[in-house]
Amino acid sequence: MTANNVSHLRPIPRPKIQNMVAVASGKGGVGKTWFAITLAHALARSGRRVLLFDGDLGLANVDIQLGLMPKHDLSAVVSGRLTLAQAASRYDDGGFDIIAGRSGSGRLANIGTSRLQMLNEDMALVAASYDMVIVDLGAGVERSVLQLADSAGTCVVISTEEPTSLTDAYAYIKVTHMERPGTDLQIVVNMANSTREGERTYATLHKACEGFLKISPPLLGVVRRDRRVREAIRSQVSTLTRSPNTEAVADVEAIAKKLSQALER
Repeated sequence: MTANNVSHLRPIPRPKIQNMVAVASGKGGVGKTWFAITLAHALARSGRRVLLFDGDLGLANVDIQLGLMPKHDLSAVVSGRLTLAQAASRYDDGGFDIIAGRSGSGRLANIGTSRLQMLNEDMALVAASYDMVIVDLGAGVERSVLQLADSAGTCVVISTEEPTSLTDAYAYIKVTHMERPGTDLQIVVNMANSTREGERTYATLHKACEGFLKISPPLLGVVRRDRRVREAIRSQVSTLTRSPNTEAVADVEAIAKKLSQALER
């Protein structure tokens, strides 16, 4: 095989959508979707035009966490009946738009590479109408997850202090770094008992990344554990609506401010 053939087989780098933030995790149960919703709400409260895209293909639950029954969802886009922009619904209580997924849809879970590429291209068009697009990815390192995050200007990896969560967060970072070097990876430690404990958790993950991957993904923020978060999820309402003065909300608002400031640079 010639050098030209090898070069031809390499994936062509996709231009990054700087105002798109992908929210990822190595495993489920770390509060990824809650974080994506709260981040979108916090950004909208600060005056940003925000779109929350439920990219957890096949296991979508943004609409469930918010108690919504959207008229349209991603399945209509995949089938070609609607464009991404037409599938967006307004979440009035949060002041932002949502493109909902469809939980339990095998058709979305098994979406092909070419259709994912088209979705990425459509996202670039839709993102031009917003100040910030938040993409709630599925958990894990499946090809569809990585490809959907491919265009994001920033990828926020969520972890908790649990050893399995740290291990899986590291796995996500490793695979992303190997396949897409130069990706802007940033860490959020969720459900920390305190800011100090969250920073210690980050230090453990950072040490592994630095030692084995020779990269140093920065700490974007620590979100403290708060029982009112669970109460809001059970009530199917945004925590920023139900309990806006919680420590967890304050932590996410601080993260939203950092992301906004980075975008303005």
